[in-house]
Amino acid sequence: MLLIRLSLGFALFETFVLAGVLLWWANRVPGARLLAAFLLGFALWVAGNELPNWLGQEAEPVALKLVSLAPFISTFFFHFCVVFCRVPLHRVGVVAAYGLGAVASLAALMGQPGHLVWRESVGWIFIAERLGWLASIAWIILGIAGVAVLLRGLAQARPPARQQIAAVTCSCLWGLLCLSGYGLVLLELPVFPVPLLLLPLYPVILVYGVLRWGVFAANAWAGRALVWTLLLAVGLGIVALMPLVLPFESRWLSGLAVAAGCLALSGPVRRFVLKLIYPGGTASAADLQAWREALLPAESLPELADLAGQLLGRRLGTPVEVVFDAASEPTLPRLNCRRVPWRLELQGWSAAPPGQRHLAELFGSLVLEAALRVEQALQLASRERERQLQARLAELGALAATVAHDIRNPLNIISMAVAAAPGDTRREVANQVDRIAHLTRDLLDYAKPWKLTPTELDVTTLVQTVARRQPGVALGPGLQQPLRACLDARRVEQALTNLIENARTASESAVHVDAHRDAAGLHLHVCDNGPGVPESLRDRLFEPFASRSPGGTGLGLAIVARVMAAHGGTAALTERLGWRTCFTLTFPHAPVNA
Repeated sequence: MLLIRLSLGFALFETFVLAGVLLWWANRVPGARLLAAFLLGFALWVAGNELPNWLGQEAEPVALKLVSLAPFISTFFFHFCVVFCRVPLHRVGVVAAYGLGAVASLAALMGQPGHLVWRESVGWIFIAERLGWLASIAWIILGIAGVAVLLRGLAQARPPARQQIAAVTCSCLWGLLCLSGYGLVLLELPVFPVPLLLLPLYPVILVYGVLRWGVFAANAWAGRALVWTLLLAVGLGIVALMPLVLPFESRWLSGLAVAAGCLALSGPVRRFVLKLIYPGGTASAADLQAWREALLPAESLPELADLAGQLLGRRLGTPVEVVFDAASEPTLPRLNCRRVPWRLELQGWSAAPPGQRHLAELFGSLVLEAALRVEQALQLASRERERQLQARLAELGALAATVAHDIRNPLNIISMAVAAAPGDTRREVANQVDRIAHLTRDLLDYAKPWKLTPTELDVTTLVQTVARRQPGVALGPGLQQPLRACLDARRVEQALTNLIENARTASESAVHVDAHRDAAGLHLHVCDNGPGVPESLRDRLFEPFASRSPGGTGLGLAIVARVMAAHGGTAALTERLGWRTCFTLTFPHAPVNA
């Protein structure tokens, strides 16, 4: 019986303390004041059950009134669950819950809810009568309604709020387990009501699950208070067990045992509290090195994001997103790595414990380090590719200049040699000479170094000018309004002309040219309904001599790609509704420097 008294007395004491903690930190958790009111009511209910054992049977009238408050106390729990889980319950539902609890408690207060009986294992205990049973039914209904709200919130919430609601739900199940000890006593089963000894843990688990360690992280004294509370519980347990161990009573031995026990367990208790406050929040040097090595294989930022999300999610036991420069709202806890300059943003971590946030920040610093490495590697690879391209172009330019010089004299001799030939022969030779000259000009143009001269211009006017020189070109609605941009007019005209000539060669129907502007930049589309581009050519379409259309040189699309690269944009084969083939030129918003 002494163990029961100590356990319930300690539960009463810590419930008042935890209610005060909740009121002190009420701005951290939705519904914290409602939960504090429930805990104070729970403490009054425990006091009502214990008053006859503390003061004797004469305290029965006051104790009955305190126990009769149970239904109304449950309404605070139900209301807290609604607010905490953010369940869209109509105000009428909350008012009805308060009405049910108030009516049931008033009926029990005005009548006789029960009477006291003596049980050897627990002392005085209440046996409910008719009004007591009605009050108990209302208390059970409100409790079940609160748990139902928790389960609904658990089904709809996303991590980490889901874990928080799950912790509160588990605390309810723990409380039900503890109260089953009274059921063992009322049924007069020959079993010691051990579950009642676990009751002090119920308010601790409930508040712990709600605050998610925020109080302990923000206030070092609160963490120390938790350590001393647990050590106090250890001391009370030792005092309660001493009569069972020693055949005689000795205050000196009891005190020595308490001191030795608290001293021996102070280290483990402190480590246990740290794990509660920072679950998974500590990372050793070996962990950091292992993460660095695990992130090394990533060769691009998307690959790094996927790999980092898997690593952190595995460590925290919950899905985590790792993204770069995301603007959308997160659906999961997210590490958003911002560039220019590199920095880390934690999004969707407000309900996560400080330990997990601390670990996420540590891990995020490694992700930023790996991202900088990946970006530098990509820049080096890009510069190496550009260097190799320039070297190849220089070789090609030297070769083209030599060929152009050496081929002009033979072409002139051929032209003069056929001067006396029939007309058809002269025309055919002239056409072939023009083709060779055209190829030579394109080859020289493609191979020589370029220097853009961008100017502010109206792209719509430029496209209309090009279209007037090419028969059978239709302009779309996007080119019926001015589109200002800073471009090299001569090079853009050259790229458009190449695309339109290719489209006219491939299709007998009209060529469609359109434009639009979005967040990515300015887009020009040249489309036709010809036979389309074979799959075998799609991957190398913009390489020199990849495509040789009839009468072409094989350098048209390669020159288009160089024009767009020089502007910092792209040329791509795209899909547009209603057209078999469509090439899109994308110019970035930023002006191009000469």
